[in-house]
Amino acid sequence: MRYWRGFRHGDIGINTIDGHLALSLKFKKIIAMYPEELVMPMKSELTAVGFKELTSPAAVDSFMEESNGKTSMVVINSVCGCAAGTLRPGVKASLSNEKLPNILATSFAGFDTDAVAQVRKYLLPYPPSSPSIGFFKNGALVHMVERHHIEGRSADMIAEHLKAVYNEYC
Repeated sequence: MRYWRGFRHGDIGINTIDGHLALSLKFKKIIAMYPEELVMPMKSELTAVGFKELTSPAAVDSFMEESNGKTSMVVINSVCGCAAGTLRPGVKASLSNEKLPNILATSFAGFDTDAVAQVRKYLLPYPPSSPSIGFFKNGALVHMVERHHIEGRSADMIAEHLKAVYNEYC
C-alpha cells in the first residue's frame, strides 16, 4: 500500500510517497515531446490529402459535434517507425476507395498533447495507443485500429483493412 502525504500551494506541490520526497509542478501548457521541425512534415503527409488537424481539446469537441449524422475517422499520428512506414502510407492509399468517411481528422501524439488526450476520451474503452485510428458513425465509436493492429503489417494490408471498414460503415 502506498502512503502519500503532502501539501499543495498554487502550482507547486511537495509530497512524500512511501517516504520519498516528490516535487510536482503544475503547468498551464504541457510542453510538446517532439520539436516542431520533426513533426510538421509528418503531419503534412495527412493534412495534404484532406485531413483536418485537431490541435486543441476544443477542436476535438467541435470535430465530434460535426460527426453527428456522419461517418468520420480520426488518426492519432506518431513519430514511430510503424506510423512512418505503414500507417500514413496505408491511410493515404485507402483513400482511393469508392466509399470514404465524410470527415477525416488527425492529431499528433507527443505534440498536440491536449488534443490527443481529448481524442482518447472519445476512444474509450480502448487504452491509449499511438498510432491508432478511430472510426465514428453518428458520433459513436464503431471501429478501432490500435497500434498492435498496425505493427508488423504492410501499408497495403492497412489500406485494405481500412477500405473494408469504409465499405462497412460509410
